[in-house]
Amino acid sequence: MGRMTRLHPTARRLLGSTLAGGVVVATPFVVTVAPAVAAAPVDTTTVATPNTTKIEFGQTVDIALDVDSDASTSTVDDGTSTLYAREATSTRWTAVSSNTSASLDFLSVRPRMTTTYKVVYGGYDAPSAQDDSFASSESAEFTVGVARTITYPTGGFEMKGRVRPAYGKRTIVIKVSDEETSGFKKYRKIRTDRRGRYSVTLPRRSGEWFWTFIVRADDQYRGTRFKWRTWAS
Repeated sequence: MGRMTRLHPTARRLLGSTLAGGVVVATPFVVTVAPAVAAAPVDTTTVATPNTTKIEFGQTVDIALDVDSDASTSTVDDGTSTLYAREATSTRWTAVSSNTSASLDFLSVRPRMTTTYKVVYGGYDAPSAQDDSFASSESAEFTVGVARTITYPTGGFEMKGRVRPAYGKRTIVIKVSDEETSGFKKYRKIRTDRRGRYSVTLPRRSGEWFWTFIVRADDQYRGTRFKWRTWAS
């Protein structure tokens, strides 16, 4: 029969203390998940193309718009674009119109005078990291020249009409030639009234004569003119 060995009371206390000191206390393990990082916005290119760069006062111009992504060949539709205008006598850009989709055209734009335009695409922030975001971009500037208009009769020597807009108390130059396309020399200058109206009677010269009525260009408008033919025996 085995022999039992009694532990001294002091030894028992030390053993109990040792066991107590060896107890492992469980603590929760927290895993931190980093938030998804959105991709950098894709670069874009904005191209604005007017259907004409020369119009008469009162006419309109259509501006075709194409916003492209450097990530693909497809047209960007997300976000909006804004048309800006700077009139000939101004240094300020003014927002004219914004579209509801990035690449929608601007139609029937009516400049009041010669005006420079540009289109600014504002970019797009995708709602999730799985979708593309797009950086903003700006088109090249282009200028639409606006010419004044001048009206005239349908025939005869009595010339009456009006120059618009804003041509009160200003000069019209009349030139004459016996050839249709060359040899024009100054005949006289006439001045409009305060509303831009003019009136002049051409001389009844024998033979066929060609007349040119000229409204010169200025800072706001392109020049305009018309050619007139008279004949007398």
